[in-house]
Amino acid sequence: ALTVRFITRRFIGDYDPTLEMIYRHMAVIDGEMVHFEILDTAGQEDSLQIEEKIKWGDGFAVVYSVTDRCSFDEVMRLCFLINHLHGSPKRSGAEQPPVVIVGNKKDLQFDRMVSTEDGENLSKALKIPFYEIS
Repeated sequence: ALTVRFITRRFIGDYDPTLEMIYRHMAVIDGEMVHFEILDTAGQEDSLQIEEKIKWGDGFAVVYSVTDRCSFDEVMRLCFLINHLHGSPKRSGAEQPPVVIVGNKKDLQFDRMVSTEDGENLSKALKIPFYEIS
């Protein structure tokens, strides 16, 4: 839903979160035309699949649901994998890709299982920007 919202500027509530999709999108950023290829994962990959997907990416939004503690618990592991795979000697000279942590569904306050403070603390520990959105 987050990816579709970015591309279409509309919220589509009815979608299948188990489908993996690659979205292509063009946008003007700082006066420059940027071509995006966004891999929206199904979040059900085994470790070999996730490593291949991380190697494919040039930037990462690691998204968790504030209503799902397990999704939050995966953030540190994914950020570690991104750092490890993009910081390996095989990629010498390559810069670390941009990474942000995104807590989604902040409007669902009564279902919240992860506090804003939890997200902020993880962000500070990993030195990665953090945002909470709906």
